[in-house]
Amino acid sequence: MKGGMAPTATMSVAGNGGGAKPRPGAADAPPSVGAFLSLYEVDQPKFSDVPEKEREALFVQKIQQCCVVFDFVSEPLSDLKYKEIKRTTLHDMVDYVNTNRGVITDPIYAEAVRMFAVNLFRALPPSSNPTGAEFDPEEDEPTLEAAWPHLQLVYEFFLRFLESPDFQPNIAKRFIDQTFVLQLLDLFDSEDPRERDFLKTTLHRIYGKFLGLRAYIRKQINNIFYKFIYETERHNGVAELLEILGSIINGFALPLKEEHKQFLLKVLLPLHKVKSLSVYHPQLAYCVVQFLEKDPSLTEPVIVNLLKFWPKVHSPKEVMFLNELEEILDVIEPAEFQKVMVPLFRQLAKCVSSPHFQVAERALYYWNNEYIMSLVSDNAKVILPIMFPSLYKNSKSHWNKTIHGLIYNALKLFMEMNQKLFDECTQKYKAEKMQDVSRLKLREENWRKMHELAVGSPVYQQISDQVALTPDPPMGSSMADFCNAVSIVPGAASVVTITPAPVREMVAVNPAEDLTHERIEAGAAEAMKARNKEKPLLRRKSELPHDSLTAKALIDHKRADDFLRPAAMEPNAAAPPPPP
Repeated sequence: MKGGMAPTATMSVAGNGGGAKPRPGAADAPPSVGAFLSLYEVDQPKFSDVPEKEREALFVQKIQQCCVVFDFVSEPLSDLKYKEIKRTTLHDMVDYVNTNRGVITDPIYAEAVRMFAVNLFRALPPSSNPTGAEFDPEEDEPTLEAAWPHLQLVYEFFLRFLESPDFQPNIAKRFIDQTFVLQLLDLFDSEDPRERDFLKTTLHRIYGKFLGLRAYIRKQINNIFYKFIYETERHNGVAELLEILGSIINGFALPLKEEHKQFLLKVLLPLHKVKSLSVYHPQLAYCVVQFLEKDPSLTEPVIVNLLKFWPKVHSPKEVMFLNELEEILDVIEPAEFQKVMVPLFRQLAKCVSSPHFQVAERALYYWNNEYIMSLVSDNAKVILPIMFPSLYKNSKSHWNKTIHGLIYNALKLFMEMNQKLFDECTQKYKAEKMQDVSRLKLREENWRKMHELAVGSPVYQQISDQVALTPDPPMGSSMADFCNAVSIVPGAASVVTITPAPVREMVAVNPAEDLTHERIEAGAAEAMKARNKEKPLLRRKSELPHDSLTAKALIDHKRADDFLRPAAMEPNAAAPPPPP
């Protein structure tokens, strides 16, 4: 560009790669800052306008020109002309690498890696969004990178560079080393989802092409997860890193190494403890299931750990655990199922009894899974006695009618599996409840006798002046029930009134009511009708105004994979059409 003022861009010296140390065998020292800025004073011709033997030198000049980093934050309107020149240059280089063969020569490796490092390896700003369970990816808008018009093209160029048939990892490994990978991993904490999307693809390509870096990449990802789990509980790129790991796990050779098993038990499973599980749970569940498909013997420790981490008071998280557990049961081996079915269905029984209808509903949907029902049918003698009390009790006592229908459906399936066992469980449950009633009646009678003895005591009148006693006992079976039955009389010191509860109220289900086959059939049919009429529940998002520019930027974002489609690689071939 002839004439005009030189750009007032900020500059990261290309020689240090944005923090990377100079490497042995690298290219000669880069030009000075003034020399870089002077590149914008000269018109750079197009690749098609110069002889083929001069294109390598022109390519190097264009890469060096793109090492100037412009300020998009404090001075967004400055150097607009030069920002556009850089954008155009990057776009030209992307097309050049994509449509030509033999353009990745030895001098290009050092310059391309250096340009990538200068533009992208930077200190990320502090997080502006809430963390943990407070963050909602559907509600909280991400903070977008102001320099994205340039950064996107730098990522595209580097991906084309890595994917080029001319790319030789043996040469590139002098420049793409452990320091480079570590700085690349640091960028995964970026709040801009578009950048994390490109980073995911870039790291995956590096993992595939550089065998010597694979163990190091896995180790550093482990370190990020350890810090996330046990220290900060805040990192923006956990979902993307897990997505990469899902692909890596899928390629593990059999039998699995001990290192990989420890990664599952020590890293992936503890990730279930973090408050922000909802942000990355689908990717985490996929990784866990991939491990179990590789080695079914890991099923028992995985399910035992999931039950250990099972949420106690966070119902949405409990629904996520139920989702993951069903995915695990879809791939479980029958022999492994028998090892975990007792603690597993004890937990499911608790979920069926949950007052949160979504938890109970999600647990009861297991009875719609044919493979799970086949496993249950083969082990009904163990599972039905565990599940029956919860199903019987909640078929009457649960507040949500939809749950009643789902319970009747589960009871119907159990009845069809083994009618004799079902009847035995019914009779046993009724007998236990009648024993509870008899025990409570006996306690009431003992309390009445004790009260009569107390009345005959000489000191009864003296004590009764201070404490108001009734002949009726507290009808609970624990200290908590006694405390609930006791109330302090206002205005009277040390005066206690004991209010009894009727015996029948202490029994949740009337044992006189039988669950007949006809009654269960009718309940299941009624539930099916009600479900067919119901519309799917849609979560209503808040009506807070959204940033239209942010929404448009995310919609317009083109995923990195779109730029890796096979393209014509003949010399001077036309560039492929842009992705839709």
